[in-house]
Amino acid sequence: MKILMVLTSHDQLGNTGKKTGFWLEELAAPYYVFKDSGHQVVLASPKGGQPPLDPKSNEPDFQTDATHRFEADSEATAQLKSTLSLKDVRAEDFDAVFYPGGHGPLWDLAEDAFSIALIENTLAAGKPLAAVCHAPGVFRNVKAADGKPLVAGKSVTGFTNSEEDAVGLTDVVPFLVEDMLKEKGGKYSKGADWSSYVVEDGLLITGQNPGSSQAAAKALVARLK
Repeated sequence: MKILMVLTSHDQLGNTGKKTGFWLEELAAPYYVFKDSGHQVVLASPKGGQPPLDPKSNEPDFQTDATHRFEADSEATAQLKSTLSLKDVRAEDFDAVFYPGGHGPLWDLAEDAFSIALIENTLAAGKPLAAVCHAPGVFRNVKAADGKPLVAGKSVTGFTNSEEDAVGLTDVVPFLVEDMLKEKGGKYSKGADWSSYVVEDGLLITGQNPGSSQAAAKALVARLK
């Protein structure tokens, strides 16, 4: 089976002058869940090439066994340097799609026409799709087959308002994931802050935060069986 992982190309944290990007654990942990389950992994991003890493996600406090393994894996790091451009990606070429978070997706993937089409086409084809932490923000402009917001009436989770407040970025991000999912009609629920929490509704799988990325990836693999 072939799984597409879609990363952000956005590296500016609003007008703070600080850098953002994808969150390393949210790439690394699912990457090895997929690889160790025998699946092929393909990486893509809006601009293609090397996506920006959120530098905070590579600080010692946020490193994990999976991040260490990824950084020591020459094949994985080479793949990361040469992600496909989203405009060249076709949903029919993949069996499932996974969106890692980091703050970056709130700026680019949430508005990206190719990402929106990829999500709509993947789900319309009956294939599972997962997004963790800030990545459920990519559903902001996605529609279901009936023209309503994709998440309307669906059970979902994502980075909580209280978690965003804890990292001090409530007034920096373009929108709050929890608020957006509720505004679009999603049946939003959450676990304790920073605990692993995953919600499945049909083909849609969402995880609350970085610590939910491995569980969300395992749920996606289970759906492929």
